[in-house]
Amino acid sequence: MMVRALSFCVACVLSLSAADFDLILRNGRVIDGTGNPARFADVAVKDGRIVAVGRVTGSATKEADARGLVIAPGFIDVHTHAEEIDDSPRGENFLRMGVTTLVLGNCGSSVQNIGTFFRRCEATNISPNIATLIGHGTVRERAMGGEFDRPPTPEELAKMKAAVEQGMKDGAVGLSTGLIYLPGTFARTDEIIELSKVVGQYGGIYASHMRNEGAEIFQSLDELFRISREGGLRAHVSHLKLSGEANWGQPDKVIAALEHARATGLDITQDQYAYPASSTSISTLIPKKYREGGKFAEHYTNETTRAQMAEQMKSLRERGGAKDYSYAVIASYRHDRSCNGLNIAQAAKKLRGSDALDDQIQTILEIQKNGGAGAVFHGMSEDDVQQFMRHPNTMFASDSGVRRFNEGVPHPRGYGNSARFLARYVRELNVLKLEDAVRRMTSLPATTFALKNRGLIREGCWADLVVFDPAKVQDHATFEKPHQYATGFAHVFVNGVEVVRDDQHTGAKPGRALRRDVE
Repeated sequence: MMVRALSFCVACVLSLSAADFDLILRNGRVIDGTGNPARFADVAVKDGRIVAVGRVTGSATKEADARGLVIAPGFIDVHTHAEEIDDSPRGENFLRMGVTTLVLGNCGSSVQNIGTFFRRCEATNISPNIATLIGHGTVRERAMGGEFDRPPTPEELAKMKAAVEQGMKDGAVGLSTGLIYLPGTFARTDEIIELSKVVGQYGGIYASHMRNEGAEIFQSLDELFRISREGGLRAHVSHLKLSGEANWGQPDKVIAALEHARATGLDITQDQYAYPASSTSISTLIPKKYREGGKFAEHYTNETTRAQMAEQMKSLRERGGAKDYSYAVIASYRHDRSCNGLNIAQAAKKLRGSDALDDQIQTILEIQKNGGAGAVFHGMSEDDVQQFMRHPNTMFASDSGVRRFNEGVPHPRGYGNSARFLARYVRELNVLKLEDAVRRMTSLPATTFALKNRGLIREGCWADLVVFDPAKVQDHATFEKPHQYATGFAHVFVNGVEVVRDDQHTGAKPGRALRRDVE
């Protein structure tokens, strides 16, 4: 009896002395993600969720003074290529610029088995949260084998629809296409509509790297609008831009097309990155028919077809408005890493002794023959970037994978994208108000991609939080020296666990797989 009484008393003492919360952030300027003005408040967290916002009394296991700092929801990057997160689970380049949730599976490329991938990430632990789209190209390749320049047979289409449905059942948030990449470039609109109908039945979204972002952008937008309308689902334009100098100066017309589609009843949104340069495979400079079916090497060794490729590339260059390929900078060429950081003209001079257009084209073909390369393309207008940015439905996305420090010369957006929006476009240029910029990185993407209880500082929401100094937050990555982390982030929390403290990763891995319709 004495022992039981003693045990009870000890339990009472422990209960009385237990902290009320796991975490309290005090005296911060809260920007809640809605776009509403900032307000001074405390934020309390317990069991991974926000439980109080305002003047919080009581104690916490951990408290932090956020005086002079902004407390915002963790940023959501809706366009990443971070499928390697299970191999590089810290995702440090994202977290150190305030990104707490990554949407994977963009541009038509995703993991094949989403359920298995999610379980593997949860078993091994990751630092950021992840959600994913189903990659149309991944599904198409699996169903159709190596020959893609044709419609799928009824049996193949049935396999594709079944794979998409399984992906949605496993928790995917929608379907993505990459219509400049193999094998998606050969898909007809009707095929994509049939798959989109499956996604629409589950409340998913269609996100597209469209067929063209230059001279034929309006036809590409019309295709996206048709897929949205006939597929019965929301649609999203990935990394909205106008590529090629000949196409600059038309963002008002592009925005008018988007607004007209919304006025007719479609739910259309878009994202962009904070740079006037894109990044993708150098293979996109080569006409697609010569890349199909793994036959590029065969075409390359044939003098006739190699000459045809070169002639078509000259023609495309003239239509694009650039006199040569010096706008394209090699980012990662494994066959010859000494070319990383050189533009195509410089690489041609190095490899062939001449930077003439013919030699630049032959250099591109040779690079592709030797396994290809990633490249950065300086083909956009800063004025266009800012005009697209001002549209209220534009959210921010890096189009980046998980970066391995000092590997290659990748696009700086993988280290600096969200910090650059806050530093350059909010603080320096006043393109956006801080509250609106935060909304574009938090509640807007959470709502668009149906990520429940994310993207807001509100009681009951998951405690994905970022605490930063708006006067000091800064991107440091440049095109010449991209491997530099952003700074100005005092704290970053994922599901209530601190993953960044004073611009340093803590090593914690509290991230979750965010399945559609699961809170």
